[in-house]
Amino acid sequence: MHDTSSAEGTGRPEPTGQPASAASAAGAKRPSRRTVLAATATLTAALAVQGTGTARAAGRPDENRLRALVSRMTLEEKVGQLFVMRVYGHSATDPDQADIDANLKEIGVRTAAELIEKYRVGGIIYFAWAHNTRDPQQIAGLSNGIQRASLQQPRGLPMLVATDQEHGIVCRVGKPATLFPGAMAVGAGGSTADARTLGRISGAELRAMGINQDYSPDADVNVNPANPVIGVRSFGADPDAVARMVVAEVRGYQGSGVAATAKHFPGHGDTAVDSHYGFPVITHSRELWEKLDAVPFRAAIKAGIDSIMTAHIQFPALDDSGDPATLSRPILTGILREELGYDGVVITDSLGMEGVRSKYGDDRVPVLALKAGVDQLLNPPSLDVAWNAVLNAVRTGELTEARLDESILRILRLKARLGLFQNPYTTSADVTRTVGTPEHLKAADAVAERTTTLLVDEGGLLPLSRRTHNRILVVGADPASPSGTTGPPTGVLAAALTELGFTATALSTGTAPSTATADKAVAAARDVDAVVVATYNVTAGSAQKTLVERLVATGRPVIAVAVRNPYDVAQLPTVPAVLATYSWTDVEVRAAARVIAGRVSPRGTLPVPVQRADDPAQTLYPIGYGLSYGRHRPDH
Repeated sequence: MHDTSSAEGTGRPEPTGQPASAASAAGAKRPSRRTVLAATATLTAALAVQGTGTARAAGRPDENRLRALVSRMTLEEKVGQLFVMRVYGHSATDPDQADIDANLKEIGVRTAAELIEKYRVGGIIYFAWAHNTRDPQQIAGLSNGIQRASLQQPRGLPMLVATDQEHGIVCRVGKPATLFPGAMAVGAGGSTADARTLGRISGAELRAMGINQDYSPDADVNVNPANPVIGVRSFGADPDAVARMVVAEVRGYQGSGVAATAKHFPGHGDTAVDSHYGFPVITHSRELWEKLDAVPFRAAIKAGIDSIMTAHIQFPALDDSGDPATLSRPILTGILREELGYDGVVITDSLGMEGVRSKYGDDRVPVLALKAGVDQLLNPPSLDVAWNAVLNAVRTGELTEARLDESILRILRLKARLGLFQNPYTTSADVTRTVGTPEHLKAADAVAERTTTLLVDEGGLLPLSRRTHNRILVVGADPASPSGTTGPPTGVLAAALTELGFTATALSTGTAPSTATADKAVAAARDVDAVVVATYNVTAGSAQKTLVERLVATGRPVIAVAVRNPYDVAQLPTVPAVLATYSWTDVEVRAAARVIAGRVSPRGTLPVPVQRADDPAQTLYPIGYGLSYGRHRPDH
């Protein structure tokens, strides 16, 4: 997956985990007052924001002064302001040689500072695979370097620094930052207070690292169990419940000084095609769209959402031209702007994705997106091609400079609301004081405990007693760990159960265990008191299902933990106990261990229905289903 902004994977290698240099950490210190004043001198004269605030400026920015600022920009500066771009490296001015080489190959510049100087981009997006997110102090130093590089330009402007911190299976900033359960897990918890806590804490930590725009929350209503790209990134299948969670998370993020982004408009929840690789078609009628997909976006707009991200999908009921929504004027201007009344920032999903590139060339896509009503152009495969295409479209009259000014004003309003004209920098002390604090980590654990969902518990097998089921074998799927978590899940589960007083060992069998691997697991199962098996997207003919059936046949009690989609339970009819965690991040896996051990009672309920495996037209477990424990607890 190339240049994705919102997918859980990117096809890029993860960073090596080398610690940031002392110089990088030192870069996180607040620049001197004199430096800030010098860098922002032209802005101070050009722009005043009514009200004050350290994170989010109170009141509305002065519109006349914003317009005066736009009027002084060159055409090239205006074009650049529309782009949000990736860049390799842990430092804005001194990245590793491998990252310099990657930047030269893909962007034609050596560093983030050179990227800003050449193209005057309005934003940067951070990725783990681009080596932007090694550790919190380094991230803060990179953010400060980016802001400094932009403000030192003639008529320099503060930058929007963005990332995908959805939590769950999509995170760009990992440990030691606080990592929360993902959206579907939060949906299973059903608590808007927890969703707001996630946004508040995550937003505070991102802002402390100099990140001021987050491409979250996912506002898609996931009604297709086969959805390969959204799935557990959605809060669920009930549009009203999704809307409540979206609003709560938005308020949490934006209250902490980070622009939230509802995605992917007009709704990516009912597709069996991944828009990174193909061009999905949504067949919902206009009436169904109003009742289903539109509900969370309407709620987000009412809540004052700062930005909305487009989807690279066809939606014939909304626009029958065959264009993706990202390039659709009827959808982005006609519906989003005019019907829904949204006047905030509209950003594309990554322009490197196949869904937006299948019909038009990379030189046409950014121009058509702007004509459709987009404000920010995210991560084009070639910035040079895209930037020059927009510039030429203005020079030839296809786009007017006034059209660019509309989008730039929206972008500048957002920067002003975020307080970036007053204070674009962060400090090393902000990071130390805010990121991954014991209080934040404790809050994430508490949220996770309220999300674990117990779907099957025959004969009251759970919770396990240390007296009768002390020796536990943990087997199963070990998918690549979501970025920034410890993993693998079998190891995390075994370690957590051991800490809780059991004697647990881990044996990874993978997502497609061979017969030899299954034989080894079955033999090991005969020497323990119980087996915990982590499952990952089990299908009718999968080797995972065969392994689970063989483990059940040993006569040992088997507890299945569905570590991604809860739909696994439909394929496991012989298993006496099944839990759903909705992700395999550490915080969710450890919470499942506490539920298995009886330290907490399962409180989550399904935010999506689970259909029968033998008859998908029939519901096996409805939305809202979930078991809990009685008052009895085993002795500990």
